[in-house]
Amino acid sequence: MTNAYSHTATPDAPLAARMRPTTLDEFIGQQHLLAKGKSLRASIEQGVPHSLVFWGPPGVGKTTLAKIIAASAHCHFIELSAVMAGVKEIRAAVAEAEEVKLTRNLNTVLFIDEIHRFSKSQQDLLLAPIENGAVILFGATTENPSFELNNALLSRLRIYVMRSIEPEALVELLKNALTDKRRGLGERNLTIAPEVLEMIAKAADGDARRCLNILQIAADLAETVDGQEVVNREVLDEVLQGHAARFDKGGDIFYDQISALHKSVRGTDPDAALYWFCRMLDGGCDPLYIARRVVRMASEDIGNADPRGLELALNAAHAYERLGSPEGELSLAQAIVYLACAPKSNAVYVAYKAAMADARNSGSLEVPIHLRNAPTKLMKELGHGAEYRYAHDEAHAFAAGENYFPEQLKGRRYYFPVERGLEIKIKDKLAFLRKL
Repeated sequence: MTNAYSHTATPDAPLAARMRPTTLDEFIGQQHLLAKGKSLRASIEQGVPHSLVFWGPPGVGKTTLAKIIAASAHCHFIELSAVMAGVKEIRAAVAEAEEVKLTRNLNTVLFIDEIHRFSKSQQDLLLAPIENGAVILFGATTENPSFELNNALLSRLRIYVMRSIEPEALVELLKNALTDKRRGLGERNLTIAPEVLEMIAKAADGDARRCLNILQIAADLAETVDGQEVVNREVLDEVLQGHAARFDKGGDIFYDQISALHKSVRGTDPDAALYWFCRMLDGGCDPLYIARRVVRMASEDIGNADPRGLELALNAAHAYERLGSPEGELSLAQAIVYLACAPKSNAVYVAYKAAMADARNSGSLEVPIHLRNAPTKLMKELGHGAEYRYAHDEAHAFAAGENYFPEQLKGRRYYFPVERGLEIKIKDKLAFLRKL
C-alpha cells in the first residue's frame, strides 16, 4: 500500500510519535489480520473500509492502523477520544462528515479511541450515522467489546482482535528507529549491542509505544565511550528500574490471568498455577484478592474430595493478613500448590447450583408438617413435628425412608460425590444408607 496519512509529529515529539507507521508496509505485527489473503487486508487493498472495532492491549497499533486504512481509501478522518468527547462532539463530527460528503464527495472515517468508555446513550447516537452511511465507524478498545458495547452497536461492527507484538518484530522496530535519520535516532552516533536490543524488546511486553519510549530514555542516558554514545546493560538496568509487566487492574488482562490461575489449579498443574500467581503479583495485583479467589477454588474445585484444602486456603489468607508482603505471599503459594495437587471434585458446586435453581423456580413450597417447629401448644395441636423421627434414636443414626423435602420435590438429588479423595467414602456411605 502506498497511500499514507499526514504525519504531523514535530522533531521534538516523543520517538514513538515520530516513528508511527504511515503505510501498511511500515506497519509491524498483526499478521493474523494483515497477511495476504486475510479479509481485513483484502478490504484495505480494495479501498472499501467497513465499520469495525480494534480490540487489543495498548501499543499494538490500533490508532495507527485506523489512520492507514482511512488514508488508503482516501477517506476524511475524524478522531475523537471517548475520555474527552460527549454528545456535542459526536453530533459535530457527524455534521462535519455530512458536509465533507456534500462538498468534497468523500466518505468519513470517524475514529473513537477508548470507545468502551461511551455510555449507552452516547453509543446509541452512533447507530443512525452508521446505518445511513454518514460515517464509517472505527473504534479502538482495550476492553472486551461484548461486555462494554451495547448489542445494537455491536451488530453494526466487525471486531478485530489485535495481539501483543512479538519480540522479534519489536527488535526490527528498534533497528529502524536507530537508522532512520529523518524520524528516528539515525543522526546520533549510538551503539547498542544486539542483546541489549533484545532486552528492550522483552521489557516492552508486546507494546511498540513502550518499546520506543524505553529506547529514547536509554539513548538520553547513554554513556560516551571513545566518542560514541553507548547504551549498555547497565544503562538499560537503570531505565528499567521499577518496570512492571502489563497487568491492567480490573481489565481484561486482569481477569484473563486470574482465570489462568484458577484453571491451572483445577487442571492439577502446580507449576503453571505458581507462574500465574507470580505474574499477578509482579503486575501489582492485591494479594488479598488472590487469597479470596483461592478460598473459592478450594470449595469449587476440591470440595469434599479434600476438605483440608478449604482449611489451608483460609489459613493462608489469614497468614497473609498477619504478615503482609512479601512474607505472607509464600503462604498463598503453599495453598495454591496444595490445591493444585489435591484430588478434585466439583460435586458440591454442581449440587449447590442445582439446589439454588430449584429454590428459585419452585415457588414458596411449604415445609412438611413433620419438620416444622412446635414451640407453642397451638402448634403442637396442629401436628407440627408430631411424626418427626429423631435420627439418633434409629440404627446408624439414620431414619430410613424419611423425607426432608417439600412434598413436591420428594426424592430430589443434587449431590453426587466423585470417585476421588474423601468423596469415595462419602459416596459409599450415602449408597449404604439409601439401601436401608
